[in-house]
Amino acid sequence: MTARDRSLAVLVAVLWGLNFLAVRVGLDHFPPFFLAALRYLVLAVPVVLFVPRPGVPLRWLLGYGLGFGVAQFGLLFLAIDQGMPSGLASVVVQASAPFTVLLGALLLRERVTGRQLVGIGIAVLGMAVIAVDRARVAPLLPLTLTVLAAVGWAVGNLASRQARPRYPLRFALWMAVVPPVPLLALSAVKEGPGTGWRALGESFGPDGWPGLVALVYIALLGSVVGSGIWTALLKRYPAGVVAPFSMLVPVVGIAGAWLALDETPTGWALAGAAAVVAGVLLGTGWLPAFLRRGTDTAAAPRTREGSGGLPPGGQAAGPTGASQGTQRS
Repeated sequence: MTARDRSLAVLVAVLWGLNFLAVRVGLDHFPPFFLAALRYLVLAVPVVLFVPRPGVPLRWLLGYGLGFGVAQFGLLFLAIDQGMPSGLASVVVQASAPFTVLLGALLLRERVTGRQLVGIGIAVLGMAVIAVDRARVAPLLPLTLTVLAAVGWAVGNLASRQARPRYPLRFALWMAVVPPVPLLALSAVKEGPGTGWRALGESFGPDGWPGLVALVYIALLGSVVGSGIWTALLKRYPAGVVAPFSMLVPVVGIAGAWLALDETPTGWALAGAAAVVAGVLLGTGWLPAFLRRGTDTAAAPRTREGSGGLPPGGQAAGPTGASQGTQRS
């Protein structure tokens, strides 16, 4: 990989990591389900008008949109709104990778190797450490919602893998057409039918510009720009070369939240976060060979095992909405 392309990969990780800060700012101006709906509505209109359809079965497009878009982003935004620190959220949502492996084994009968099981165990241990640490000072509901958001991402991953889109970027963009209606319905039921729209009107006032800036960042920089650069890199290099850069996302998320939002994680939270990242790296085969030697089962074929050489969550979109996997928001 050239120095220029390495810089672009780091830039994407920074964009995705800072997206969690933008979500936190946006939630100060919009209710969570409505903000998630707006994030997709901004993309859905131009996608329908200008992007050719991806040519995949409708059930997989709906499954991808409902799992990745509605479940992941709806629950993630709700979790942060309920008090989940945005920096920790950027780590916990990476649990989508081990969840993808487990759901693939249960639903698609994919083989799980010894290395993947060890990685899953380490990631689960890390989440348990974070849960125990959080339970001492705050309710566990926001953490639970974030874990469920990671499960939603994993469900979207499986739908994306089953779709096998010929044009992955088109598929990722057309996914944005699915979430607005269910998210707006959830917003109307939980947040009130007019609450979000009033917040949108107020955002055009003198004090509402941070919410609009956050929305533009989430929808355009965190999704379209990041997705475009990442997809271009994956066309030039193998996924195993590009994918590890996505693990900079939680690093940027935690550092950015610490600097901009004064979110100071405890030592235990950092240890748990490191375990989650290490588990994801090991389970998806990114650790150096000498570190994972002996963890693979002897003759396990790698035909369709979990996330393989893909980034956390496999072939899907990252927590920012940028497409991850073999395409890689």
